[in-house]
Amino acid sequence: MKILIIGANGTIGKKVAQALSSKHEIITAGRTSGDIQMDITSAQSIEAGFKQIGSLDACICTAGTGYYGKLDTMTEENVYSGIRNKLMGQINVVLIGQHYLNDNGSITLTSGILSEEPVRNSSCVAMLNGGINSFVLAASLELTRGIRINVVSPGLVEDSVERYGASFPGIDPVPMNKVVNAYIRSTEGAITGKILKVYA
Repeated sequence: MKILIIGANGTIGKKVAQALSSKHEIITAGRTSGDIQMDITSAQSIEAGFKQIGSLDACICTAGTGYYGKLDTMTEENVYSGIRNKLMGQINVVLIGQHYLNDNGSITLTSGILSEEPVRNSSCVAMLNGGINSFVLAASLELTRGIRINVVSPGLVEDSVERYGASFPGIDPVPMNKVVNAYIRSTEGAITGKILKVYA
């Protein structure tokens, strides 16, 4: 398969790209790195990237960030910055990318455990993750030509413990191979409309 991985230089994307590269043709994309540059906060950048690649069999998006911070100091712009990035960015990957996917292709997005098990300072990201999950459930009912869509919802991945571990007290890190396998299942399998939760 010809697979586009957006966010391929990130913690999860890098491992997913490595795992899939032995069997598939991988095209990596990032805001400032990769085979092509694609900024998911810009619909024009997403469209340009897909046009550059042409037809695809699968698209995986592990890109997207949102605001972490205290609720009593969070602003409307803090929230909108996350909406433009992690939420609308991934939605635009679907809205635009569906037209470049071959029949029976697949799209895999990324949310996270905070939609169900929030921690302090995560109100914005929890909302974004929940929105992505709900979008995927609904979009799976309407995609045509056999195109499938799923979302991987990882917990605190072991490769991110040094950076984010303090924000997740008492939470066991998730082995990276389990997270990677969820993306493989979504891409190579037959499921659609699923939230693949990898919390332990």
